[in-house]
Amino acid sequence: MAILINQHTNVLVQGITGSVGSFQTNIMKGHGTKVLAGVTPGKGGKTVHNIPVFDFVQEAAQHFQLDAAISFVPARFVKDAAIEVIDAGIPLLVISSEGVPDWDMLMIVEYAKRKGTRILGPDTPGLVSPGKCKLSVHPEQVLLEGNIGILSKSGALSYEVCKALTENGIGQSTVVGIGGGPIWDITQTDILELFQNDDETRAIILLGEVGGKMEVEAAKFIKENLDKPVIALIVGRMAPQGAQMGHAGAIIKENESTAGYKINKLREAGVLIVKNPMEIPEVINGIGV
Repeated sequence: MAILINQHTNVLVQGITGSVGSFQTNIMKGHGTKVLAGVTPGKGGKTVHNIPVFDFVQEAAQHFQLDAAISFVPARFVKDAAIEVIDAGIPLLVISSEGVPDWDMLMIVEYAKRKGTRILGPDTPGLVSPGKCKLSVHPEQVLLEGNIGILSKSGALSYEVCKALTENGIGQSTVVGIGGGPIWDITQTDILELFQNDDETRAIILLGEVGGKMEVEAAKFIKENLDKPVIALIVGRMAPQGAQMGHAGAIIKENESTAGYKINKLREAGVLIVKNPMEIPEVINGIGV
């Protein structure tokens, strides 16, 4: 098993004819992902890596049963592109774009909730179940099929942790980047619940950062609902209050949004805390999963 995606997931790529979209599509396809169609307005009738391109999502949906879409379109076009996916009834949309206006994301998330589509992102590396399906920009060389679930706000941090695990022969069930916020549809708690219910996932790694209260909410959920081991790395221990640390959501505004507060709450919930990625393989080997 895997969460959200698997080897049977039929995928649509928005912005497939662009340089990033074309490049990443080729990698995803090489990973075994079933990329059936692409969309770029005005480019309908073309092919990219032998994948047919359509002008509109609805056209692609008339030809194929689509389970997920990943968007590589510029930020200013994300809202319209997302509405197309939602209206076509595709149940999962991954938005990789950075700089999507907050107002646009509020509209996308609210509309998606009413229509039954789940949104991952924006500003997300995506998600990948190694050996099964890849809807992400995670580097191939850091991935290894296995049974450790990884949940992260930061793409770069998830790459480092995957690399540390893979180099130590520890594989991943699914790696999920929820994006840097500050507006999310799919949250850490949502992913934790999916990992808890996934038979393939034996332990979970939570990668968090300063800003917001999501990790505090995750700690409460872990304490009340999870029976699988959870390891957490929360970055930004020395971040000054009021500063934005990279992601739009990584702003320390109050005590509960500091790394220290989040770490304490997670530790109280029974989570194993580490200070850097290289500690994680040792901890996993120590708990024997």
